[in-house]
Parts: sequence; structure tokens; C-alpha cells
Amino acid sequence: MGLMVNGQWTDRWYDTDTTNGQFIRADSQFRRQITADGLTGFKADTGRYHLFVSYACPWAHRTLIVRALKGLDHAIGVTVVKPVMLKRGWEMPEGYDGGDGLPKAFYLHHVYAHTQTDYSGRVTVPVLWDKQRECIVNNESAEIVRMFNSEFNALADNPQLNLYPPHLAKEIDRLNAEIYEQVNNGVYRAGFATRQEAYEAACSALFLALESLEEQLSENRYLLGDRITEADWRLFTTLLRFDSVYYSHFKCNLRRLAEFPNLWAYTRELYQWPGVADTVRFDHIKQHYFRSHPTINPNGIVPLGPELDFGEPHGRDETLPISPM
Repeated sequence: MGLMVNGQWTDRWYDTDTTNGQFIRADSQFRRQITADGLTGFKADTGRYHLFVSYACPWAHRTLIVRALKGLDHAIGVTVVKPVMLKRGWEMPEGYDGGDGLPKAFYLHHVYAHTQTDYSGRVTVPVLWDKQRECIVNNESAEIVRMFNSEFNALADNPQLNLYPPHLAKEIDRLNAEIYEQVNNGVYRAGFATRQEAYEAACSALFLALESLEEQLSENRYLLGDRITEADWRLFTTLLRFDSVYYSHFKCNLRRLAEFPNLWAYTRELYQWPGVADTVRFDHIKQHYFRSHPTINPNGIVPLGPELDFGEPHGRDETLPISPM
């Protein structure tokens, strides 16, 4: 796992020596906005934008889910990188050759360099690419999700779905911030910690948050009641990976997700939403985590288990009410 320094790729792991063993995630740097009216210079249009994603990455997974739920598959193309990320970073899939507004690239860092020749920083997914201007528009998943939710409605098959309704915006933002710190990024802060104290602090905060969410979901079908929102899908991509990866690989092993009855049923329900299962590839998820982090798993052994049935009836609709979108 590396980064770019002044446009040159460097194989360098995260620096935790200066942070008392804590993993600190850097902010995304490409933050341009697509709008329905195009006043930003980036107008929502069919076929103009393209996603580079990994099925393994929970941040990229958010964008694939919202793209599917909104019915934007026909409007926004996708390239899925190879699951294992080694010394050269994310690698393009077999057969990718660019063209038609897409950059020539063997690795994702070539896409970054095509946009900014002196770029310095991590090379992450997702990446939202503009085929017309031939540059990265945005590489912040939270902002890509928002754009898909609101700015592409004229092109969407499901424009009536609004995952960020104005009357819930403040509560969604509050939940997103808490879940990001303690859960989404919390599993990484535990897994990438290099000192015992840093690991224990992150792992303890993670499970306190899961216990709170378990209680919340004992009374509500979704995080904010009977309506699913962006906050649910942001939580879901971490929960989906929990028992298969984070429990063992990142040492988040105080309890399995399956031992939280409400969280486990909730995760199964979201997995069973139409179109969501098609965005999930556990082969990519497990190959990536267990083979891409030699500092954590030096032999790259990929475990066979656990056996999980996300298709098992969830029962959430039998005990909790639901309202239309």
C-alpha cells in the first residue's frame, strides 16, 4: 500500500510512529461537484461520468449501492480494479485499455497522475471520472453518494428515492459523523494500530458504538425510524464485512456481528434490498483484505470461513412498521 509524492508512486505504509500507534486517515483531495444545472462546470449527463471502484472497499461500495438504488447503471459506467492491492497499488482489470474519454492506465495511480501530474497523497477508490474533461471530478465517497442521490434525478430510473431528505439532514449528518469515527473508520483504527493502547481504545469505542446501535435498532427498523436513509447504507458496508474480515483480520473480536440480533437482522435486510446483493463480492472482499496487508497477515492466507447466510429471512418487517419512501 503506497502513495504518490509529487506525481511519483512510492510504496510506503502508513506512518504510525508519529501518532502513538494510531491510524490517521487523510482527507480526499478531489472535491469538485457535479450539479443538475452544470453551473459548477460539471453537468449531470448520461455517459459522461465513470466510476473506478473496488468491490472490496466499503467506501467504494457505498457509491455502487446508491448508483443501483437510484437506477443510474445506464448513466454511469464502472471499472472494477483487481481485488489484491500490492506494491503498485490498485491495478486495473484485465482488458482495460482506456479510450472513449477514459485514461490509459495499468494502475489507478496513473489515473491520478493524468489529472494532476504533481499529485501527492494516497490513491484511493472510489474515483469519479469525467470523460468529457478527462479528469477526476471527486474521490470522496460521501460526496459522490450525495451527487448520485440528488443531481442525477433527471437521468435516474428511481428519482423519487431520496436518501437525504431535508427534514432529516441534520440527524443524518450527526449519525454519519458518529458512525464514521467509531465504526466505519473505527475498524481501520483498530486494525492498523501499531501500539496496544491505540488498538484497545479504537476497539473499545467500536463495540460501545455497536451496542448503542443494537439498542437503537431494537426500537426502530432503520437508524432514523421507518425510513431508510444515506446513514443506513454508510453503516451497512462496514457491517457486511464485519464477521468475514474485521472480526479476525482487524482483531475486532469482542463479539461477532451475528451475536447482535438486531444489527445482524438489519444487515440481512439491507443486503436483500433489490439490487444490493449484485454489488457484493465476498471473493474480492476476502482476497483484498487478507492478501493486501502483509504487515498484518504476512503469509497472505485467506480463511475459508465464516459461513454466513445473508439471504436468511430477517424478520424486520414482521415486528417493526415501515412507511413508503
